[in-house]
Amino acid sequence: MNYEMIILDLDDTLLLNNGKVSEGNKNALKLAQEKGIKVVLASGRATFGVKNIADELELEKYGGYILSYNGSRIIDYKTKEIFYEVDLTKQQVEDLYDLAIKYECFIHTYNGDYIITSHDNPYTYIESEITGMPIKMYEDFKACLPEKCVKVIMLQSPEHLKEVEEMLKPKINGKMTMTITKPYFLEFMNKDVDKSKSIMRLCEKLNINIENIIAIGDSYNDISMVEMAGLGVAMGNAVDEVKKVAKYVTDTNENDGVAKVIEKYILK
Repeated sequence: MNYEMIILDLDDTLLLNNGKVSEGNKNALKLAQEKGIKVVLASGRATFGVKNIADELELEKYGGYILSYNGSRIIDYKTKEIFYEVDLTKQQVEDLYDLAIKYECFIHTYNGDYIITSHDNPYTYIESEITGMPIKMYEDFKACLPEKCVKVIMLQSPEHLKEVEEMLKPKINGKMTMTITKPYFLEFMNKDVDKSKSIMRLCEKLNINIENIIAIGDSYNDISMVEMAGLGVAMGNAVDEVKKVAKYVTDTNENDGVAKVIEKYILK
């Protein structure tokens, strides 16, 4: 199979546990791009938190793409054109805030390049550390919301958050997309948002067949794209649900699992 595109989740997939790109992964992606392979960074992160990695991998030079906020934004990194964007309404975010309070969760969203939240909590600081985005805290959270928000995250301990996810399914089903990304992040987006749906939009734009793409991921928000791709790959450190739908399981993020896929299926 002649693959034309490789789609990569970031945290716990392309990136080491310290948030860096290993030299092995970086070199393999450079060689793949030199062969004409399109590289797409598909992450739950805000666009701001993906740009530095896109720069490091020279996506602008080679014509790569960013799918940020779990696919709520699709960006041509060469031209910086946003050719797909979809959001939650202010009313939806207000409703999620009420649910977060009811179910004893913290909550945050975004306004420009800032994270905005209502309560000091350790999980929002994790998001800030991952993405490099500063935090603004507002006691009156609803009053400080923009008219549209790209994504909302409820935050709590993994055990509590799994319970909340189950309780919210009948309330959220069909109205929004809901997924756990990290064990302490329960994310909400427009109902049309899903990594696989945005990948299909990108493939249509570029006239690339789904069978000719590789998608690599590790967590619940990667399941749809791994299942959909011509070659869906689970990281060695992926959750079992991703491994079950994958056609191939590679090494872990700490052992150049992405580079090993590129060497096996692209560089050969």
